[in-house]
This record gives sequence, structure tokens and C-alpha cells, in this order.
Amino acid sequence: MIHKILLINGPNLSQLSIRQPDIYGDMTLADYESVAKKSAVENDIELDCFNSESEAEIVAQIHRANGLYDGLIVNLGALTHYSWSISDALAGYGGKVIELHISNPAAREPHRHVSVVAPVSDGLISGFGLLGYKLAIVAIKGLLNG
Repeated sequence: MIHKILLINGPNLSQLSIRQPDIYGDMTLADYESVAKKSAVENDIELDCFNSESEAEIVAQIHRANGLYDGLIVNLGALTHYSWSISDALAGYGGKVIELHISNPAAREPHRHVSVVAPVSDGLISGFGLLGYKLAIVAIKGLLNG
């Protein structure tokens, strides 16, 4: 069975390779999405990607995903730590959810240690950089296949 997955990348991820390369490396968002797409093909997953700087657009995309996608992989950037509207949208989503981070928020500034998305996610992958996007595909396939 081929599962449909939506990868949502939030604010500032469009600035990968430019913003804080000492933390996030020199790869672009397109590079990250390319790794995810390759992993999706290898795992018989149909993957769509969405990126927005807007909290409202991300909430709307999560609402549209309900019934259309079997799972979501979400790298919400800073919205992870305070967006109750995204948390509520994910709580109402009927599929599996993987929270994803390039860096390890628990090893960074204290304001990054809390995730309002964690309670409504099925799993978390953080700190693996580019590899995290590949791991997220494998993880969500495992969740969906039981």
C-alpha cells in the first residue's frame, strides 16, 4: 500500500544555508526536501512538500490535509515552541504526525526546550540534520504500517 504523506516546513527554513550555517549547515531547503523525496520513493510513499512563513497558512494546510494525507511530517521551526493554533490543528488531524527538527532543540537555548507540538505528535526526530528527513520518512511508514 502506498501512503500519502505531507512534509510541512515552517518559518525560516527557506533560509537554510544562509541562516546560522554553524547550526543548520550549508544545505538548502530544496536539498532537505530532495532527501525526503528520495527516501519516499525508496519506501513506496507519495510525498508532497509545503513551506510557509505564515502560521495561518500552516494551520490551513493541516486542515486541508485531513482525509487527504495518511500522515504529516512537520518541521515547524520556532512555531514548535509557542503555536497553540498549530497544536490544535494537529490535535484535530486524523493521521499520524512526526515532529522533526534539524538541530536538537533540547541542547539549545532554554526557550527551545518546550514543544507544544509534542503532545499531539506520534514521534520526534531531532538533531540528525539532513539524515533526519530520511529517518522521518522511514518512521512514519513504520507507524502507518503498524
